[in-house]
Amino acid sequence: MTYDLPSPQNPLNIGTRGSPLALAQAHETRERMAKAFDLPFEAFTIVVIKTTGDKIIDRPLKEIGGKGLFTREIEEDLAAGRIDIAVHSMKDMPTYQPDGLVLETYLPREDVRDAFISPRAKALEDLPAGTVVGTSSLRRKAQLKLRRPDLEVVEFRGNLQTRLMKLDQGVAEATFLAMAGLNRLNMTDVPKTAIETDVMLPAVAQGAIGIERRQNDTRVADMLAAIHDGPTGQRLAAERAFLTALDGSCETPIAGLAELNGGGLFLRGEVLRPDGSEAISDALRCPIEDGAKAGREMAEKMLAQAGPKFFDWR
Repeated sequence: MTYDLPSPQNPLNIGTRGSPLALAQAHETRERMAKAFDLPFEAFTIVVIKTTGDKIIDRPLKEIGGKGLFTREIEEDLAAGRIDIAVHSMKDMPTYQPDGLVLETYLPREDVRDAFISPRAKALEDLPAGTVVGTSSLRRKAQLKLRRPDLEVVEFRGNLQTRLMKLDQGVAEATFLAMAGLNRLNMTDVPKTAIETDVMLPAVAQGAIGIERRQNDTRVADMLAAIHDGPTGQRLAAERAFLTALDGSCETPIAGLAELNGGGLFLRGEVLRPDGSEAISDALRCPIEDGAKAGREMAEKMLAQAGPKFFDWR
């Protein structure tokens, strides 16, 4: 290496949102980088950045602009050099990159499944008709309305702790969170049941942490290469290509999951109408290196099957 590594006197600045989960992900990134280069934690500074999505919690995401709400201010600080890297939950990331920024580093993926959370019921099928359940996810809402149209689904915004508090207050009988977030926060006391992916296909890139950098920062690029998880990158290449070809915004309920099996990749996808009245799904197998191409082709096939009337609500 021909560059200087970070030090307590000249630390590398890690940008993140301020929620407990976002901070846990930033700390994991710091720990992995410190270990990879045998550096003290003090060689890395965690910088909390409040995003628009964190400030507006009383309206659905669709009404206020979609996925970029949780990344815009962080990416502005990254581009301006106020931070050196940005740590993101990949399921929150738009499919496009701002000019001058690169997102190509991923940490090992956590549990991809959704969690059913309820203080009394053990599973979705245990809820009687008319039960109120809460979620802020357009995908989960559509999947619920498709599979359990007899339930009442209400808006549930806020970070993980806020949603659990609403549950305790009786705003709803059950809610849904990512298993990955619960695991990363070691929340073993939460009354949760993992929902298998053949019952509720997760969001694209759920459970994955992405690290963004400036395109021209070769020092940071070399450092991030030391902590990049190749298999996670291979899976996300297929999933995000699928999402991009369908609709990379928060306006369409989309689920997708790529899994590696031996030398191959198994990709499943689902697109739904928001009211749960219709869903189109598909699956395919391909060589791992063809994942992105397969994701695009599967999306094109599903779009052709859906036809223009499928999206007449947009």
